Amino acid sequence: MPQPEVREQPVVEVGPADLPLHCPNPAMPLWSSHPRVFLDIAATGEAMCPYCGTRYRLKSQTPLRGH
Repeated sequence: MPQPEVREQPVVEVGPADLPLHCPNPAMPLWSSHPRVFLDIAATGEAMCPYCGTRYRLKSQTPLRGH
């Protein structure tokens, strides 16, 4: 029996204007909304939404001031 295809979510690059980071982000369509969740991206430079699996990554050279 063939395995179902698992699609990996695209990576959304974020910068200082996007912090504090939350998902769903403003670019997501309303029909795909889920409860807003804030994501801690400061520790590793990456975060994944526990609801939809969207992955976020800090743009290179993004200074983290107070976040």
